[in-house]
Amino acid sequence: MIMKITKRVAVSVETYYQPAYSKPIDSEYVFAYRITIENFSESTVKLLRRHWFIFDSNGVVREVEGEGVVGEQPTILPMQNHTYVSGCHLKTELGKMSGSYLMERVEDGKKFHVQIPEFTLVAEFKLN
Repeated sequence: MIMKITKRVAVSVETYYQPAYSKPIDSEYVFAYRITIENFSESTVKLLRRHWFIFDSNGVVREVEGEGVVGEQPTILPMQNHTYVSGCHLKTELGKMSGSYLMERVEDGKKFHVQIPEFTLVAEFKLN
């Protein structure tokens, strides 16, 4: 697991290769990732938007931006957390992702960015 803390909000990431959904013969590799967002601040925060950079090992970079995460804009109370699972597909067996969340402090509407740590996506057979 990898973690990064920005403005007292921690983002932790765990990744999983999905061999049942992948087709290496067709250069299709599917990965899932579990993200936990922990609010260590004294304020309630709301996740408004996500902004991702997805890198294949062949040099292709995709940028994904949108509202919330997996159809939600979670509100996270102080000392609480929110966990979700999502995924991505790559054309190579190796890649990485990084990005940020746009958050809002509920009490005063102040917006700020929280960094998502860069993490790798590796098909398990590449580790042998």
